Amino acid sequence: MSFFDVISALDWAGLKHRLDACTAADVERALTRERLEEGDMLALFSHAALPHLERIAQRGAALTERRFGKVMQLYAPLYLSNYCVNRCVYCGFARTLEVERVRLTPAQALAEAEILYHEGFRHILLVSGESRRHVPLDYLAEIATALHGKFASVSVEIFPLRAEEYARLAECGVDGLTIFQETYDPELYKSYHPAGPKRDYQNRLEAIERGGAAGMRSLGLGTLLGLNDWRVEATVLALHARYLMKKFWQARVSINFPRIREAAAHFRPPFPVGDRDLVQMICAMRLILPDAELVLSTREPAALRDRLVRLGITRVSAGSRTNPGGYSHPDSTQGEQFAVSDPRAPEDVVRMLHGHGFEPVWKDFDRQFIAPAPERDRAAR
Repeated sequence: MSFFDVISALDWAGLKHRLDACTAADVERALTRERLEEGDMLALFSHAALPHLERIAQRGAALTERRFGKVMQLYAPLYLSNYCVNRCVYCGFARTLEVERVRLTPAQALAEAEILYHEGFRHILLVSGESRRHVPLDYLAEIATALHGKFASVSVEIFPLRAEEYARLAECGVDGLTIFQETYDPELYKSYHPAGPKRDYQNRLEAIERGGAAGMRSLGLGTLLGLNDWRVEATVLALHARYLMKKFWQARVSINFPRIREAAAHFRPPFPVGDRDLVQMICAMRLILPDAELVLSTREPAALRDRLVRLGITRVSAGSRTNPGGYSHPDSTQGEQFAVSDPRAPEDVVRMLHGHGFEPVWKDFDRQFIAPAPERDRAAR
């Protein structure tokens, strides 16, 4: 069984009706429980929860501090290529767009990583468009192997791979996988992905489980906010996270909150998500998933990020570039996937976190503690 079986049995119209039918009493009940059930999840994501948002935010912030302390992990994305064979209607990498296409050589990718390393980053996320011709597995393996000894964590946010391919990347030092389903609604998914391998809904949905089976210690989920009613998407996203936490109990599950930003596609989201909506989603998600990492990227503007980090977020990016080669050529935005809304340098984000009483963490674990016994023995020698 996979989460695809859960989705296949889901009554989407019924889910929307249940969300709309939630009452203030349902929200009050959810706020008194330690272990939340599905009905409580619906209540916290519903319109009925809006008058209780301050209480939800306070509880979420307090719960985050109890579980994670006053620390904030920092990471940076490294874009390897913007070549893509898909026609996603919202994406700046879509193959039909007239944008400058770039694929970094391994040497160029390592030079970009070196810049990030000297800025202090020890957690790095490798990102690419979907083109196996331009980003073959051997290319990814070569870069991951080179970065493995330098960075505490190397994760990937790329196209879906087969189980044996994830296993090979894990052997090369990749320990994390992030993959957004974009929208969990299968019918809407088809309309947003008219052509290309990404049109295969089931293959994309099950990719995170193939990564988990390959031993990835970090599994990142997200839904692209603006493609569907965020309350419906958030509910299914929370169910997906709970499913993964149970199936891959040794892995750490993280939730991302990407709102659609301006990109070369000039896509207008049919379901805009306001700032208040985003606050509700983050705070409710913390209560529903008390042990999940909640991630906030530079998609959001600086002033909003400064407020949101106090409401349950545990990981943030800083100084991000969304185009290949962006760190070596910081004045260029050619070929970026989307426009960054928080352009502050890493040291400015660190200063902001200190101002809110957080301890910025560049490295949160040592590979030796999770390596198999033979590898630990070699490292000790």
